Amino acid sequence: MEMGPEEYERLLFFESAREKAAQEYQRNPLDAENLIRWGGALLELAQFQPGTGSIDMVQDAEAKLEEALKINPKLANALWCLGNAHTSHGFLIPESDKANDYFQKASSCFQRALEEEPNNELFKKAVEMSGKAPDLHQELHKQLSQSQQVSTSSFDRSAAPKRQQKKSSSDLKYDVLGWVVLAIGLSLWMKFGLPNPPSS
Repeated sequence: MEMGPEEYERLLFFESAREKAAQEYQRNPLDAENLIRWGGALLELAQFQPGTGSIDMVQDAEAKLEEALKINPKLANALWCLGNAHTSHGFLIPESDKANDYFQKASSCFQRALEEEPNNELFKKAVEMSGKAPDLHQELHKQLSQSQQVSTSSFDRSAAPKRQQKKSSSDLKYDVLGWVVLAIGLSLWMKFGLPNPPSS
C-alpha cells in the first residue's frame, strides 16, 4: 500500500498519540480514558500494518479497551471503540464463521454502549450498521478471492487488467477498514479533545 503525504501525517499523529498514552499508562494505569485513547490510536495504526501485523495491532487495541472496561464497565465510549475493534478484527479474518463471532461481539458492545447513552446518534448508527457487517465481509472476501483467481488464471491476458482488478479488491478492503477506523478517530477527537487531525 503506497502512502501519500496525508496518510503519512496520520500515521505520525496516531503514533504520537499511542506513545503519549503508553507514557501516561506508566504514570496512571487506572486511567480508563487514557486506555481508550491508547486503544483508539492502536486501532488507527492497524490500518497501516500489512497482514498479521494489522491483526496483532487490533488485538492490542482490544486488550487496552477491555482493560478500560475492567476499570469502568459502563464506559459507553470504550464499549463503542471495542465494538469497532471487533468489527475491524472480523474484516481481517477470511473465514466467515470466525469473522461472524467478532461481528456478534461488536454488536453486543454497540448495544451496551447505546444502553448507557440511549440518545447517542453515533451509537444508534453503530448498532444499525453492525447488522450489515457479515454481508460486507462476504462481499469483500468474495472480491478478494476473485482477484486472486484472476491473477492466477491464464497467461494470455495482459498484466495491466490483472493489476487493476487486484488493486480494486485491495481498495475495497482498505475502504471498509478505513471507514471503520475513520469513525473511531473522529469520535475520539470529539470525545477527548485530541488536537486537530492532520488535514486530508
